[in-house]
This record gives sequence, C-alpha cells and structure tokens, in this order.
Amino acid sequence: MSTDQWARWLLHRRDGDSATIRAHHSPALAAFRDGVLDRADLRPDDVLLDVGCGTGLVGFGALERLGPDGRVIFTDVSQELLDDCRRTAAGDERCSFLRASAEDLTGVADASVDAVTTRSVLIYCTRKADAFAEFFRVLRPGGRLAIFEPINSFPRQHRPGDLLGLAGSPVDDLIARVVAVLTGDGPLVDFDERDLLAWAEGAGFTAVELDYRAQLDVPAPPLPAWSQLKHTAPNPLAPTYAEAMAAALDEEERAHLDAYLSSSAHHPTRRTMAVAYLRATVPD
Repeated sequence: MSTDQWARWLLHRRDGDSATIRAHHSPALAAFRDGVLDRADLRPDDVLLDVGCGTGLVGFGALERLGPDGRVIFTDVSQELLDDCRRTAAGDERCSFLRASAEDLTGVADASVDAVTTRSVLIYCTRKADAFAEFFRVLRPGGRLAIFEPINSFPRQHRPGDLLGLAGSPVDDLIARVVAVLTGDGPLVDFDERDLLAWAEGAGFTAVELDYRAQLDVPAPPLPAWSQLKHTAPNPLAPTYAEAMAAALDEEERAHLDAYLSSSAHHPTRRTMAVAYLRATVPD
C-alpha cells in the first residue's frame, strides 16, 4: 500500500480498489482531460508541462495529440506517482519527469515550454497566485495555460450538509455530522472562479477565458453500491466515508446510516457542484 497521501488516494482510496467505482469515475475523468487538452491547443512539436500529473491522465492524453518531436514533462509533488507514470511511459523518450510543486517549478527553465496544463491541482495549493506566476514564468511568448478546477466553495455555500446528493433524507442529521468530519477550511474551498481570473491576470496572462458550469440539485445517476463506495475518500486530504462515520457516529448511529445508504440505490440523488476551465496566453 502506498505511504504517500497523494499516491495512496489516486491509486487506492479514490476508488476503494473497486473496478466498478473506477469505471463509474472514468467518463467524467476523460471529459475533464479532454476539456483541458482542447484548451491547450497543442501543436505536434510542442513541449507540454503537466503540473500535478498524478497518474498521468492529462500527460498521456497529450502524447496522443503530439507528434514524434513533441514532449511532455510530468511534474508532481509525489515521487511515487512520478515513478508510476515512468512505468506507464515504458521508455517513451518524449517523456521526462520532475518532482516539483505548482508553486515552485524551479527545475523548469524560464520560457522553456509551449503549454502548461493542470487538473484539480490548485485546490491543494496554499499559494495559488504563486502557482500562476510560475506557470507564466516557464511559458514561452505565445504559450498557453489550460487548467480545470472544481469550485468546492459552491456546494459548501449552497448545500453545506449534503453527502452524495442525498440531501432531504430522513438521516440528514447523521449525514451532517459525517460531512463535518469530511470537510474543513483551507485551500480546497478558499477560492472561486473569479479568483482564477484575477490570478491569471495578475500573473501577466492575456486572452484569459473562463468556462464555468454550476449545477444545483440536478437529478443524477444512481450511486454505486454503498458497500464499495464507503471505502472511498472524496479527496486525498479526507478520510474514507466509512472512516468519517466511525469518527462522527456511535455504533447504533453508524448501523442506522449504513442501512439507509445501503439502500440508497432506491433513492433519487441530486448533483450540486461547480467546475471551471481556464485558458490563458502569454503575450508574444
């Protein structure tokens, strides 16, 4: 089992080692990847810097769009995830790997890459403006930035006690206590889409475009089986749902909530979330 919190989540806790839940997440992840890469406007011989590469979702997707002279630099704070990407690359000479944070890309030279991509990275950064400054620094004139971020402040504001889209259930009181363990203050919720625009402009980017989508109580597909879902965690900094229940509830309450959530496939769920894609350019 991974000891690194980032690798442990991406490789195990995000899907609870369940192929069913992995398949459930797959279409959304593919859509996020394509949304980022479409906005990066890659050319065949580009050098792409994928910041916070994780398991390589965006970086390996980019390789399929680049030609034989294109390159992808995979960066992440997790050496374990970089090693995982290196194994996936299987010696592809278009790939290189660098351990670095979004706020400090010291190992990447000034004006040395054509595109920078991130997906769900800034939500873990405490110095988001510094990250934008680094993106600007490493990009060549005319270089493109393409990012995707969930705007977690939106559901926190509109449905603060909701869990898995089950708001309005007879166990809302128990759910609210579990949610209190799962969520907290900090970089996950300390910004919105307007901040992304301001940070991009402040760093010096031009032609800044932001595509924002919010959903409030939108009917959603049925949840995967709770027996599998409860062993997943919503993000690398959070406990699993089962761990949060153990921390928030006594044995009788846990049994009651567990029984209700085990039958949740029979209950309608509603999605409340917001996401933003941002594209920006370094002036020529």
